[in-house]
Amino acid sequence: MEPDTPEGSPGRTSSSMSGAAGHVVQARDIRGPVHFHAPPPPGRHGEPVPWQLPTDVRGFVNRSAEQGAMGHLLSEHPSAARILVLTGTAGVGKTSLALHWAHSVRGDFPDGQVLERFLRALGVPAAAIPVDLEALASTYRSLVAGRRLLIVLDNASRAAQVRPLLPGAAGCLVVVTSRHRLPGLGVREGARHLTLEVLEEHDAVELLREVTSDYRSGDDPAELVQLARLCARLPLALRIAAERAAGRPRMLLNDLIQDLRDESSLWDALSNEDEEESDAVRSVFAWSYRALPADAARLFRLLGLHPTGEFSTAAAAALLATGDRQARRLLDGLVATHMVEQIAADRFGFHDLLRAYAVDQVRGEQDPQEGERVLRRILAWYLHTADAAQARIAPHEPRVPLAPLAPDVEPAAFGDGTAAMRWFEAERENLAAAVRTAAALGMDAYVWQSAIVLRAFYMVRNPFQDWFETSRLGLEAARRDGDRHAQAELHESLGMACTQSGRLDRAVEQYRAALVLRRELDDRAGEALTLNGLGLLWSRRRLLPDAHDVLVRARALFQALQDTYWEPRTAVNLAEVEAALGRLAEAEAMVRAGLETFRQRTDRWAEGNALRILSVIQLEGGRPEEALESAQRGVDLALDLDSAVAEGHWLTQLGHAQRAVGRPADALVSFHRAAVLQRGLGDRSREALAWDGTGCAYLELGRVHEAGEFHRRAVAVHRDLDDRWHLATSLGHLADALERTEEPEAVRRHRREALTLLDVFTDPGAARLRGRLTAALGTDG
Repeated sequence: MEPDTPEGSPGRTSSSMSGAAGHVVQARDIRGPVHFHAPPPPGRHGEPVPWQLPTDVRGFVNRSAEQGAMGHLLSEHPSAARILVLTGTAGVGKTSLALHWAHSVRGDFPDGQVLERFLRALGVPAAAIPVDLEALASTYRSLVAGRRLLIVLDNASRAAQVRPLLPGAAGCLVVVTSRHRLPGLGVREGARHLTLEVLEEHDAVELLREVTSDYRSGDDPAELVQLARLCARLPLALRIAAERAAGRPRMLLNDLIQDLRDESSLWDALSNEDEEESDAVRSVFAWSYRALPADAARLFRLLGLHPTGEFSTAAAAALLATGDRQARRLLDGLVATHMVEQIAADRFGFHDLLRAYAVDQVRGEQDPQEGERVLRRILAWYLHTADAAQARIAPHEPRVPLAPLAPDVEPAAFGDGTAAMRWFEAERENLAAAVRTAAALGMDAYVWQSAIVLRAFYMVRNPFQDWFETSRLGLEAARRDGDRHAQAELHESLGMACTQSGRLDRAVEQYRAALVLRRELDDRAGEALTLNGLGLLWSRRRLLPDAHDVLVRARALFQALQDTYWEPRTAVNLAEVEAALGRLAEAEAMVRAGLETFRQRTDRWAEGNALRILSVIQLEGGRPEEALESAQRGVDLALDLDSAVAEGHWLTQLGHAQRAVGRPADALVSFHRAAVLQRGLGDRSREALAWDGTGCAYLELGRVHEAGEFHRRAVAVHRDLDDRWHLATSLGHLADALERTEEPEAVRRHRREALTLLDVFTDPGAARLRGRLTAALGTDG
């Protein structure tokens, strides 16, 4: 089915077009704009520039020798790709040094700095991130080609993790932090290694003074040395200890030291390890943890149950079964003592060592049954909040009946679809992790319920990795649970995911599986929805008789059910197929009836889609000015809706109408904007259609070389997707472009291949294209 896309759908970004294809798009697997709340200035070639470095480390002390060594690497072979591996024990300050130094040299990397989540920052949103590792690495390397980037890969555990992320581009620098030496990177990739030792004693004391100077004075230097030694001169432990000392300005430093000595003795008694640094970190963690007020200590402990190491105030409140104000007060206290970090507005996170410590505390101090209740409570909160968001984003999608939340826990509320979509974006990783956690615990009902609810978000953002994973986990859980309605919903969800990611053969399998279940359950409304989705899939493949058949059946079912929401939408989908079959008058009557209905009920998304189809009909009927007006009104509605799904699809039709009235330069802008949006949505097929339109516009402008480039890109994608119809049309357009470059053999080869591909199509449009190609081949001789 076409996504039910209300206000709050994917947003717009601004674009412009100039030059050849290489200035507009990357290699064929690269898709998507960068989305920033406040965009940074463009790069040297106009591309978005990511500035991801967090704020520089406060009170950074010394490390002069290490920074000098890092600077020496930067000055060596400046035109080559360089790799630096910072190694050292946990808490020694690897990440702090990497970030502090990165800030000092950021001017040498005009194309930006990125952290681990680099693909989205560099222009690949969740929709376009490939699922398999090889494609992921290829996407990344294509994206960084020709750019000077500083890339920080934090906390790597093995060389195999790092290798796919190493750019081949000259001028890039990769800084890797790891507790392991990763010798393989030196052997194969020529990486330089720098091992961080604990701070020198005077530097450790200086760090303590730096943090406490505004709060304490007159501390005995000898006692500061003792405190530094108890912290094993590790920056992480030193900062936590210093924050505790700063928070108790009237307490004698010697008393604080004695507390820490007592904690160290406890660790010595409990630990069999002979690792001074490890013991010191644990001692400082325990020292700070035991000094927390009971309610703050409980929150710290319970945060170890959260599905990931990043969370919001509302999630913390759900863990505690308290209000947001109380949770925020406790989080502020944890931030002040460095037990958690505030990483963005209303976003908090753990250092991985502190998260592991929190997990240890919840295991050691929390009653197991209470721990399970808390875990189920936070998972339920995520599910109920996602359900509330779905009600705003896609109210007509199937809803899942949920067991009520505990009386002391409230899901988040959303004023509109925009706020709901923002929450989904912020919590995407937590929502997927919650499904994985529930699956591991055998919470089958939770898993399939979440997977169905999340579809409302996934179908308009296309984060395919999460969509496929959660839907498959949900389908397996629904089978174990014996819930066949849920199975049907999740087969349909997988069908949508496969369709929108270009896996059309797999999409057919999923839709057919859903259809079998719908009929066995006598779920006529569900059957109609599945038939509608299957009809749209057949239409994409230009299997027009099949599309016509299933859409007619879907419409009849909706009519029998008196479903006044879906029947006119399905009728408009059917009208598009009727138009492609050459029945323009019938198609136009159906579309105009739909338009009247959509306007009466203010269904702007459906109205805009109907205007797009009306434009197609008008263009086919030789009425280009009317087609232009309809297409423009549709795009205007998409802009009002703030919907990238609608805008990206409808802009392509606007481009065709602009070409038809002799405005190829305007068409170029429309096609380019459509391609950018489709990259962001991960719809490779529709992106290639926009590329093909771009090539046609360039040809009309007399820019033959650019036309050929874009047509080749479209051909490559259609071939990769095994899309015979669009491959045939793009080959025909490529032949037209090459005809002007005196490449007669290539022209004949492309036209012959296009004719072969058209053998399976019998509709009027295919007949016209076949006739044009045959005539051109006759002229070619």
